[in-house]
Amino acid sequence: MSEELLVNVTPTETRVAVVENGMLQEVYIERSASKGIVGNIYKGKVVRVLPGMQAAFVEIGLERTSFIHASDISVIDKEGVEQRNAEVADIRSLVWEGQSLIVQVVKDPIGTKGARLTTQLSVPSRYLVFMPQTQHIGISQRIDDEIERARLKELVERCSAADPSYSKSGFILRTAAEGVGEDELMADIKYFQRLWSALERKMKERPAPSVIYEDLPLYMRTMRDLVRPDMEKIRIDSKESFHNVLQFAEDYIPELKNRIEYYPGERPIFDLYAVEDEIQKALGRKVPLKSGGYLIIDQTEAMTTIDVNTGGFVGHRNLEETIFKTNLEAATSLARQLKVRNLGGIIIIDFIDMQDIEHRRQVHRTLEKAMEHDYTKTVISGVSELGLVEMTRKRTRESLEHIMCEECPVCEARGSIKTSETICYEIFREILREARAYDNDKLMVLASQSVVDRLLDEESASVADLEEFVGKSIQFQVESVYNQGQFDVILL
Repeated sequence: MSEELLVNVTPTETRVAVVENGMLQEVYIERSASKGIVGNIYKGKVVRVLPGMQAAFVEIGLERTSFIHASDISVIDKEGVEQRNAEVADIRSLVWEGQSLIVQVVKDPIGTKGARLTTQLSVPSRYLVFMPQTQHIGISQRIDDEIERARLKELVERCSAADPSYSKSGFILRTAAEGVGEDELMADIKYFQRLWSALERKMKERPAPSVIYEDLPLYMRTMRDLVRPDMEKIRIDSKESFHNVLQFAEDYIPELKNRIEYYPGERPIFDLYAVEDEIQKALGRKVPLKSGGYLIIDQTEAMTTIDVNTGGFVGHRNLEETIFKTNLEAATSLARQLKVRNLGGIIIIDFIDMQDIEHRRQVHRTLEKAMEHDYTKTVISGVSELGLVEMTRKRTRESLEHIMCEECPVCEARGSIKTSETICYEIFREILREARAYDNDKLMVLASQSVVDRLLDEESASVADLEEFVGKSIQFQVESVYNQGQFDVILL
């Protein structure tokens, strides 16, 4: 498996693409005007407590107030260690209005919702995640070798025991820690020691609301979080960013230093790998399959639905085999689409109905296997009574569509608009209202070209009847700036 990381940096936007065997798998976008804030730590101020929701609104200096649930608020004992209880305490016993609170963002503001917060703080490095208030050592589930898991846990315990200040703290070993030695882990722990001392000073000195800790810029975060030992190349089209990444590699991942390249080509790096085309395709509803079938992906605020269709695929043997092959291909394709589009929350997949129970099991297994390569947490249910597969995918940032697109001002995100015939009848009803309310001789209708054309052609007889009925003359004027659904009836 050949995997490459492409980094496109401009003054206004940074984009990172993960390409596997020449095919785009993931894309990350960070714009200077709207940077993601997941992982940032703030000193916030509680502005409202909502007992009925077991939650509170916290002001951290963003456009919208942020949200914290009682289950995300740590209870700290006298020793300064987090106490975890199965039962969630009453929000009123945890926070109060006007209180200063140290919080961390776990979900970016999405749509009309503010950022989601927690007081369970953590700070990542290359190999470890440091949890200053939790006495726990965890290991990434992606490290599945039990001997390696035991070795890493014993190493971290030994390294942290060397410094008494870590007796109340905990660590999570990241996937990148697999195979590393004591020196690398000790370097990370010393880095945390310096960083956390600086953060504690800021927590005491700075007023609320203010930023305490900001995560690295996107191109540096990807080096820390996405780069794996088997990654073939990391190509960067900005000389300044290239040197920064090279320095980062020297400090943390020297074995990958020779795989980092500066791309100076005239042709944009995303065009060279057809990433630009793939991004444009990922903004559409329809995803063609190689067999001739296709997916229809609809993203709404409540959930994302994926419908599988055979399309032009007729198969070679029988209908059940055709359906089975289409569903297998769809399962692999939609797993990639979820990553590229960064779709999260509840996802409902409507595979084509299969009569064979073994076929259903194989399609379900194919989907699970395809999702194993997804670093975002997913939970997949079995096939429901209605033949649907339900799944959830953790949502921490905006989807690709929400980053790059906005609501259509014409259809207002409904996906359809009223026909010109419907608008004509609405105009007739408005004319009747105006005629009854005001005593004048003439009315003027302002509308789009398509609506005025219909009023003067197919509906001309209806207009004549209406003029006779209200006893007023009706004139029409095209307004080029009006969309099909807009109109005005004014008195002359």
